[in-house]
Amino acid sequence: VKLGAQYGYWTKEPQIHIIPTAIEAEKLGFDSLWTGESYSSDAFTPLAWVGAHTEKIKLITGIAQLGARTPASLAMQAMTLDGLSGGRFSLGIGVSGPQVIEGWYGQPFGKPLARTRETIAILRDIWKRENPVIAEGPNFPLPYPPEAPNSWGLGKPLKLITEPIRRDIPILLGA
Repeated sequence: VKLGAQYGYWTKEPQIHIIPTAIEAEKLGFDSLWTGESYSSDAFTPLAWVGAHTEKIKLITGIAQLGARTPASLAMQAMTLDGLSGGRFSLGIGVSGPQVIEGWYGQPFGKPLARTRETIAILRDIWKRENPVIAEGPNFPLPYPPEAPNSWGLGKPLKLITEPIRRDIPILLGA
């Protein structure tokens, strides 16, 4: 049996208890620590702080909202946290709901399954670093098409500069 601890959503109070809780959870043999996000704190920053104070417990976003970030931004955050933690990070993602995505992030909720598939494909391409990333999906065309509205026409396919310590960061889907 593997045990995990979930920090839950942040409230009005500072969450200074998370480090002593993480250290104790690691001592007790917990397998993982999870952080979520809604329209308060993000899921990544607390895990970076916890990762700096622990050595072996896995760090998992549960969940990071897809409407909050582009796939490239999400890939960079995940790769950075995985590197800082020595390969202990897993990326839990989910679509959230139209109230949060449209109300807080100002993005269309649209077709969440298609957006999820497109995001995962881009994440994997970015972490592989085999070629500059080209994506032709309706949500995240990479590079941005020169004929698209408000395009300057200067976008070009790019490849992640940093070599990830893992090219296959685990992705967990939440619903």
